[in-house]
Amino acid sequence: MIEKLKSIKEKFHEVEASIYQPDIINDIKIYSALNKEYKKLSKIVALYDSYELILNNIKEAKEVLNNEKEEEFRELAKQELTVALEKKTEMEEALRNALIPNDPNDSRNIVLEIRAGIGGDEAAIFTGDLFRMYKRFAEKMKWDFSVVDTLEGTAGGCKEIICTITGEDVYGHMKYESGVHRVQRVPATETQGRIHTSAASVVVLLEAGDVEVKLDLNDVRKDTFCSSGPGGQSVNTTYSAIRLTHIPTGLVVSCQDGKSQIKNYEKALKVLRSRLYDMEVKKQQEAIGMERKSMVKSGNRGDKIRTYNFPQGRATDHRIGYTEHNLNAILDGAILDMIEALRIADNAQKLQTGEI
Repeated sequence: MIEKLKSIKEKFHEVEASIYQPDIINDIKIYSALNKEYKKLSKIVALYDSYELILNNIKEAKEVLNNEKEEEFRELAKQELTVALEKKTEMEEALRNALIPNDPNDSRNIVLEIRAGIGGDEAAIFTGDLFRMYKRFAEKMKWDFSVVDTLEGTAGGCKEIICTITGEDVYGHMKYESGVHRVQRVPATETQGRIHTSAASVVVLLEAGDVEVKLDLNDVRKDTFCSSGPGGQSVNTTYSAIRLTHIPTGLVVSCQDGKSQIKNYEKALKVLRSRLYDMEVKKQQEAIGMERKSMVKSGNRGDKIRTYNFPQGRATDHRIGYTEHNLNAILDGAILDMIEALRIADNAQKLQTGEI
């Protein structure tokens, strides 16, 4: 591990020297790539520097114990050695996690789909709550969040909502959110004060590019229709909404978010490509038997991954048994700590199973 860290530190200094060269600064594409690598390496180098400092403290404490006769100094050295050895163990664990290679897909953008499950009107309201939670989380992460299509619930919320999220390491954070989310609370529609259990499914799809999906537009039927719902005077008067049907698979994607038919078409096409890409990836994984059965990243639509319990004010992720008692903050987008706990558990599993 030490040799690898030394190599990373050398690479860091090379990148640091290159990034301020005038020809690099003037090339936005190269500068952006180097700057991204610089940020990534700087975190590991900072950990390594702290680790080297701890090793030096251990060495000095041991020298005092070997050479010092005065009992008072020896006692201080013993205390410092005990603390330094504990920190050394912690730092080694942190460095092992930092050296775990990222999933190459972590930096990619996503299509997010949220659908109401069991629970009727309450499930639709909960779907709306999850939509707001992810929207607020995206704002905190400084990501771009765009709605593609919504199907509103009869008593509020949404029966279905599709969005795109773009930004830094979007998939790396959001990949843990796929699965069934469950809520336990007294619905606004409940007259007897009984606690109900409702659910919504979350699907996180990698945003696919033109290269990854060979989509023949001759296989896609395009229909236009009038938008419905909020939108001002143009609603129900202009055919700006788009419905795309992929004839070979039967996949249907709609977009009526904007007033521009062209922009709605581009958004719908993006979602269609992502769904086709997801289907292709799953076929490949099944064919070569490489799909990892991870408790953390299972993300199947039938997997109950998290419960939001209002009477107890808690949110529990069932994959790792992680609970937070700040439900209101979580539903306001404060889910980074939970996602970080899932990431750490996922990395620990990878190390244990020898995947990395």
